[in-house]
Amino acid sequence: MRIVSLLPSTTEIVAALGLKDQLVGRSHECDYPKGVDQLPAITSPKYPDDGNSRETDDRVKELLRRGLSVYEVDEIALRELKPDLIVTQDHCEVCAASMGDVRRALQNWMVDEPEVISVSPADLKGIFDSFKTIGEAVERIDEAQTLTEELEERFNILRQSVVGEPAKEVFTIEWIDPLMTAGNWIPELIEIAGGDQLMGEAGKHSPFIEWGDLIKSDPDVILVMPCGYSIEQTLSEMDTLKDGSGWNSLKAVKNNEVYILDGHHYFNRPGPRILDSTRIVAEVLHPHRFKPTFENRGWIRFQY
Repeated sequence: MRIVSLLPSTTEIVAALGLKDQLVGRSHECDYPKGVDQLPAITSPKYPDDGNSRETDDRVKELLRRGLSVYEVDEIALRELKPDLIVTQDHCEVCAASMGDVRRALQNWMVDEPEVISVSPADLKGIFDSFKTIGEAVERIDEAQTLTEELEERFNILRQSVVGEPAKEVFTIEWIDPLMTAGNWIPELIEIAGGDQLMGEAGKHSPFIEWGDLIKSDPDVILVMPCGYSIEQTLSEMDTLKDGSGWNSLKAVKNNEVYILDGHHYFNRPGPRILDSTRIVAEVLHPHRFKPTFENRGWIRFQY
């Protein structure tokens, strides 16, 4: 089977099911596991992606206002790959190429049109359901079930590891400007890791919020994890938060409990590495119970 995956998380799922060698194409953001970035990239953003968070938000919203998709699917390159299966998503129109984008790229194909499947995980259950959906499409149902069971078992072990610990109040920042807090699967991961997320609901899209919402919440811990941002990219925009009215008065800031997390590789990918994402939160919230396995590659403490 020749597989094209147009979402980093689905690429990781296909690889986890033992079919990495059958991947023949990827999205421009797929870069894990090792070697995947050498495959042809079939998608690209329709906007300059070299701006800060405010500029990126403005560019994306302008495309959507004009009724345009955010990503381009290279129809010629896709045809040349002759895929049997294309995996994409229909959860978020700004996260990756959508089912509609793929359908438009395939509309002129006369023969040998590939199968197209789309996943739309919004919470932890939805992520496990996407394992099953992809597993069925690639005839790896047993492997998908095993993957799910192994992750569920390890989540339970992690949850038990924080029993008895006080649940710290956590504020997540999924976009810096305009300000957005995390929804979808993130509140569940924080709960498993022994935290209590303020604002943002599991299973619902991440909401834009007012600056005053952050100041009023006065959390114990702030986790900054912008969608698609590496730690280095986030560091380059932290002045936007630091310059906000009331930032220095926040409990988390005064107690040096502000952390930058790798949103690109962990928190914005609903795939097998959500376990690593949860472990990262656990290391941050309960350093006396967990060795800092992911420090400097998955998270850092923000230094003023």
